Amino acid sequence: MSLKIRMARGGAKKRPFYRIVVADSRMPRDGRYIEKIGFHNPMVAPDNDERVKIDVERAKHWLSVGAQPSPRVHRFLAEAGVLDKPVIHEQTKKDKPKAKAQERLREQEEARKAAEEAAKAEAEAPAEEAPAEEAPAEEASEEKTES
Repeated sequence: MSLKIRMARGGAKKRPFYRIVVADSRMPRDGRYIEKIGFHNPMVAPDNDERVKIDVERAKHWLSVGAQPSPRVHRFLAEAGVLDKPVIHEQTKKDKPKAKAQERLREQEEARKAAEEAAKAEAEAPAEEAPAEEAPAEEASEEKTES
């Protein structure tokens, strides 16, 4: 018999309340369980002490017997200091645009950067050219005075 430490949903419609239970993996989510070891109330503020309560000693016992926690319960147990932090696997890339769309986005980004650099160069160039333009005018006025 493989054991799971998982959550069983309770509460009213749109008002969830979860029991953290040890159950045979073949049993339904809200069905028969062996022991209730805690609860999770997502309707309470995240910093409230009454959001998650777990009997740590019983959780350690069931883990030593071979029970496997669900990903969410594993996270709760890690926060309680019973288990190591769960490994977060790399997400699929289905949410990202396809190759051609990514290429178009890259081209747009490069064009935007080029435009910014050109604008920056234009803003700096007149400041440098202004003294250069004044110098020939001074030379011309000096030439007139010398003649």
